[in-house]
Amino acid sequence: MTDSAAASAHPQPEPPLDHVARIQREWARERPDVDVRPQGVIGRLHRLAGFLTEELCVVYREHGLGEGDFDVLATLRRAGEPFERAPSELAEHTMVTTGAMTKRIDRLERAGLATRRPSEADGRGRVVALTARGRELIDRAFTAHMANERRLLGALSEDEAGQLEALLTKWLAVVEPPGGPGA
Repeated sequence: MTDSAAASAHPQPEPPLDHVARIQREWARERPDVDVRPQGVIGRLHRLAGFLTEELCVVYREHGLGEGDFDVLATLRRAGEPFERAPSELAEHTMVTTGAMTKRIDRLERAGLATRRPSEADGRGRVVALTARGRELIDRAFTAHMANERRLLGALSEDEAGQLEALLTKWLAVVEPPGGPGA
């Protein structure tokens, strides 16, 4: 018996419908005139984004950080020596308003993780820098964050993860302004 004959003699049960598939099926029944296939991608990405955000925040909380705190500390750390940026640069790199950034910086400064000082380049401007304690914390948190991301991708093979990254990169290049947010 060939593989295809064996498969038709003993068909494999279809996997149970996920949340998005159930919604698509209901819409297809109620509105057969509308193609609901895009919902299969967008709906799953939306649900996955919520799940991933929560799973990422677990690691941030383990290090005493909120998502925004992690983002600011990571942005300062990525800047390289001397690990500092202007508040407006931080806001641009983290996609929040300058008002929201001020609150984040205040919180990080109170915690001893960052400091503010006058800019040497512009006497009216300010610069935010990591403290030694802030650098130690973000280095530990970032290491745990990367291990967590690796765990979250564990359901995919390296090849599948690479294909997904390529597809998402292609798609994002179409919908995001050239150079990324704030460019």
